[in-house]
Amino acid sequence: MPEGPEIRRAADRLARAMEGERAIKITFAQTPLKRHQKALKNQRIVRIRPRGKALLTQFDNGLTIYSHNQLYGRWVVTEPGVRPDTRRELRIAIESKRKAILLYSASDIAVLDEAGLLAHPFLAKLGPDLLDEDTTVPMVIARLEDPRLSNKHLASVLLDQSFIAGIGNYLRSEILFSAGLLPSRKPRDLSAEERQRLAESILEVGRVAYRRAGVTNDWQRVQRLKTEGLSFEARRFNVFDREGLPCWTCGEPIQRAETGGRRVYICPVCQH
Repeated sequence: MPEGPEIRRAADRLARAMEGERAIKITFAQTPLKRHQKALKNQRIVRIRPRGKALLTQFDNGLTIYSHNQLYGRWVVTEPGVRPDTRRELRIAIESKRKAILLYSASDIAVLDEAGLLAHPFLAKLGPDLLDEDTTVPMVIARLEDPRLSNKHLASVLLDQSFIAGIGNYLRSEILFSAGLLPSRKPRDLSAEERQRLAESILEVGRVAYRRAGVTNDWQRVQRLKTEGLSFEARRFNVFDREGLPCWTCGEPIQRAETGGRRVYICPVCQH
């Protein structure tokens, strides 16, 4: 499933294509949504922004299209009237005179007014956004000190979208490695220095992944590994999906564990 950095990069791409444009044609595949086509036609798109792992396309008449990519959803930018050659099912098509944006495969879609946005069951539960400039280290530390999270394993806390929205499975492993913490640790057991380190890692790793298109490994190392012929996936991460391979830092084999049915990767030497 795409995580916060991937959704933000998709939103950037869609915004460059469509923000400020008038939707001269809009089509929904799902029958319950078709009634909104008339209300949205010829409305101007004022903003396209992510919210956690969801994407919000806002129109100047106060309506917003909420969409969640889930596992297989994908947004595509094309020319008006152009459709890619794909077996994916087209869910939304929004066309201006200049560009078209198309959503394939996702099914979690709604058209909401302002009250609907506030009441939406997914959006209403989200914590501060990982990539929002207003999300700060002190804010993250305060959330780590919330009694409702104090007895949960960090592996669970980091995937809880009400804690910080936008963290998914690969970011979880990379954040914990960066902070030097094991996924079995609990917020209540962390020292003040460890909470500070974790909060800094949450924001830094997430923002690095956004800037570098999903790469969280040390950038100089990534460039060196590229010249050595390693593939993108082989050089992309510190620990995620690297079971049995040596830690780039200490050389110890990376281990894989299962928590809540989701895989997490650790270095048993660098993390405590």
